[in-house]
Amino acid sequence: MQKVYTKIDSIVGNVITVRATGVRNSDLAEVTTSTGKSYANVIKLDGDRVSLQVFSGTQGVSTGDSVRFLGHPLQVSYSDALLGRVFDGSGKPRDNGPELDENMIEIAGPSVNPSKRIIPRKMVRTGIPMIDMFNTLVESQKLPIFSVSGEPYNQLLARIAMQAEVDLIVLGGMGLKYDDYLFFKNTLEKSGAMSRTIMFIHTASDPTVECTLVPDLALAVAERFAVDGKRVLCLLTDMTNYCDAQKEMAITMDQVPSNRGYPGDLYSTLASRYEKAVDFADAGSLTILAVTTMPGDDVTHPVPDNTGYITEGQFYLRNGHIEPFGSLSRLKQQVNSSTRDDHRSLMDAMIKLYAAYKDTLEKKSMGFMMSDWDEKLLRYGSLFETKLMDLSVNIPLEEALDLGWRILAECFEKNETGLKTELIERYWPKE
Repeated sequence: MQKVYTKIDSIVGNVITVRATGVRNSDLAEVTTSTGKSYANVIKLDGDRVSLQVFSGTQGVSTGDSVRFLGHPLQVSYSDALLGRVFDGSGKPRDNGPELDENMIEIAGPSVNPSKRIIPRKMVRTGIPMIDMFNTLVESQKLPIFSVSGEPYNQLLARIAMQAEVDLIVLGGMGLKYDDYLFFKNTLEKSGAMSRTIMFIHTASDPTVECTLVPDLALAVAERFAVDGKRVLCLLTDMTNYCDAQKEMAITMDQVPSNRGYPGDLYSTLASRYEKAVDFADAGSLTILAVTTMPGDDVTHPVPDNTGYITEGQFYLRNGHIEPFGSLSRLKQQVNSSTRDDHRSLMDAMIKLYAAYKDTLEKKSMGFMMSDWDEKLLRYGSLFETKLMDLSVNIPLEEALDLGWRILAECFEKNETGLKTELIERYWPKE
C-alpha cells in the first residue's frame, strides 16, 4: 500500500523533508503540486524525518503538497527498444520519442560476484593507434581519460563510439553543454552508429540530482545487455561533473566535508560505479571508459586521485594527443601477445626511441649541437607524432604496426632500433 503524506516539513534548495515511516534510502517518491507531478528520491533518513531530492527542483513546491512513496528505487526500462534513443538523467525521453515502461530494472544494484567473472583476454579495437597499439583497451577494463578543460575528450569519445568493435555503446553525459550533446547526437547519427547506441544525457541546465543518476542509469542498462551476451562499451563524460554534483548534494544534507569539500565516501561512490566493469564467463562483457577532467591539470585533485586507485590505468589527453608516457593500460599484456608476435617488442622500442627524441628536443632548445643520431631522433619524433599520435589517424592495429616498422626504417638503421634480429628479418620493409 503506497502511503500519501500531505505535509512537507521543510524545503531547502532542491531538498524537501517529510515525516514518514517504512521508507528506505534511495526509494522513489512522487511529489504532486498545483502545477503537476515530479519525482524525488530519498537521500537521507533521520528517524521518521525523510529528506528527498526533487528531480525538477522545488520551484512551485509548497508545504501543503502531497508526497507519495512508490516503494522502490528509480527504475529504467530495458529492451532493444532503447537502441538509438536519448534519455535524460531521470530516464525520461529527451528525443521526443515514446516513454518506455516495459521490463523495468532497478538502477545502482550491486557489482557482479567475482566468481562469475573471467580474466580479461579480448581486445577492444578502436582504430586509434595510440590506444590499439600502445595502450590496448581490453574487454571488462575500467579506464579513465584524464584531461583538462579544452582538450577534445568528447571528440575522442565520439570517435571511439563510432569505431569500437563492440555490439553496443551506452553513452552517459553529465553536465554537458548543449552544444556537446548535439555534437554527440549528430556525429553518431551521421556515422550510422546511433542504431547501436543508447544515450543518457544530463546537460548543465538540468537539475543537479539528475547528474548523479546518469552513471547508474547507463551502467544498469549496459550490465543487463552484457548479461544477455552483448559486448558493451560504456562511455561516461565527465565524472568530475558527477562528483561535483555529489558534493553539492552532500552540502545540502549538511554532511561533514572531506578533502576540498567532497563527501567522505567519494572513493566508495566512484568504486561502486567503476566495479560494474565485467567479463562474464558465459555471457558478454561491460567495458568502461570515463572522462575525468582535472581542475588546473592537478592529478592530486580528489576526483582523479581517487579514480587512480580504482581503475586499471589511465589515458592522459594533452595537447590534443594521448600522451605516451603518462598513459597506461595495466591489462594490455593480457592481449598484446595474442595480436601479432611483434606487437609488444615494437611498442616498447618505439616508445623508448620517442623518449630519446624528447631528450633531444630539450638539448636542442638549450642550444646544444645536434649529432647525426640527434637528427635521426628529431625526424623520428616528427613522424611518430603526425602518423601515429595524431587523433585523426584512423587505421586498424595491423596497419599501425606495419606503419611503425616503416617509420623506423625511414629514420634508423636496423641495428639502431634495439629489436630482435628475427623480428627485423620478418617485418622490416623491403627496399
